[in-house]
Amino acid sequence: MGFHTFDAERADALEDPTRYAYLSADELLALFDPGPDDEVADLGSGTGFYTDDVAPYVGTVHAVDVQAAMHDQYREKGLPENVETVTAAVADLPFADDALDGAVSTMTYHEFATEAALAELGRVLAPGARVGIGDWTAAGRGEGGPPLDERFDASDARAAMADAGFDVDRAEDRRETFVLAAAWQA
Repeated sequence: MGFHTFDAERADALEDPTRYAYLSADELLALFDPGPDDEVADLGSGTGFYTDDVAPYVGTVHAVDVQAAMHDQYREKGLPENVETVTAAVADLPFADDALDGAVSTMTYHEFATEAALAELGRVLAPGARVGIGDWTAAGRGEGGPPLDERFDASDARAAMADAGFDVDRAEDRRETFVLAAAWQA
């Protein structure tokens, strides 16, 4: 699998509302069911397209991206008051142990899905914290997103998350994407 990141030079493409055809805001929120006072992370937040959809339903969203240029574009677009940008890799998150009530990843799981990153995610999540993931599936035709050989399918993601200590209660492939819902079991 390749673990490249989305080209920041093409970041404007991330603001395309047709992305909702692959994962709607309602579906994303249902995957991890955040509470109004929750502190959550959006892993691979890019320009904040989905971060903006999560922000009204939580206390704080940490928009985590490895590329500072993505945060620059997000700031230009305008950050919701409860969003904090964090420049970091998922394998090296700057949060205390058990600090987060949840996390989401939209179309970025394939960019960070390593044992080290999933262990780090578990470290920063409180016991029972929910995780929602929507990403391009290796079972798709490759009509959008990264090449098929850089993707995972739902069963691969389920196995990796379970091996890392997550209780996966939903993992399913769709036409071009998969969704996964899990809880951290400390």
